[in-house]
Amino acid sequence: MQNSDIDIVMEQLKEHFHSVKTPVVDLIKIKTDDPFKVLVATILSARTKDETTAKVAEKLFQKVNKAEDFDKLTYEELDKIITPVGFHRVKAKHLKQLPKVLKEKFNGKIPEEIDELMVIPGVGRKTANLVRAVAFQKPAVCVDVHVHRICNRWGYVKTKTPFETEMALREKLPDKYWLNFNSYVVAFGQNLCTPRRPQCERCSIIEFCEWGKEHSPIIQKENK
Repeated sequence: MQNSDIDIVMEQLKEHFHSVKTPVVDLIKIKTDDPFKVLVATILSARTKDETTAKVAEKLFQKVNKAEDFDKLTYEELDKIITPVGFHRVKAKHLKQLPKVLKEKFNGKIPEEIDELMVIPGVGRKTANLVRAVAFQKPAVCVDVHVHRICNRWGYVKTKTPFETEMALREKLPDKYWLNFNSYVVAFGQNLCTPRRPQCERCSIIEFCEWGKEHSPIIQKENK
């Protein structure tokens, strides 16, 4: 995929995004417009399917509406609520630390900058970028496993790690796409360009995909 193709690709990804289920973090943003809840949902979502994250977040937010509410729950109570998500014990520990960290370092507010967000327990680069982009609508390049996998399948970048992909996208991806890139690509990766058996026969951008051109039976048949 060439950089000259990205406008067409993004338009197709936008159409696909609006035709499928919205990724859970974007959904929390739409429903609540609350940076705190976007942050919590993002922490919960790591290594967890969106359906599970959505159910756990809904249950958790019945008891927790602001950071201080975590102080009202014991670790055991919190862990029981979020048990369905991956690494729930570690995440419960991080969420219990959230009120103190926010109060001591950020006057109780969710920070907007990447380096500041990464001070919060349980927040790495991916989470920080996603919170910045979704919660605050500020430019950020969030790279998760879907974005890393798909950008390399396309041949848009040639990288070995998500961090390398983030750095490459920061150099290459037009700024106007930074806010929505993760949301669009994640939806695409969850529904079509899956890790195993990607549905190339249903893909509207396969002509721009290096992997698809090489591996898709549809393309191979057309080229015969």
